[in-house]
Amino acid sequence: MIRRVLFWGGLLAVVIGAIWTGQGSGYFPYPAQSFMIDNSPWVTYGAIVAIAGLIAMWLSRRLK
Repeated sequence: MIRRVLFWGGLLAVVIGAIWTGQGSGYFPYPAQSFMIDNSPWVTYGAIVAIAGLIAMWLSRRLK
């Protein structure tokens, strides 16, 4: 059960982190009026969330 929660939560974090990074860098300008577009701190926040998600996914594979 905890393995599934870690895996799916980690996958969700990776997707959200990628979206935040894309919006912060201006490569994913949707929605057009978002406060995150071309706002460089969101690139860092997105990368941190994505890395945390990858770590959670990795941990889910290590648990028995």
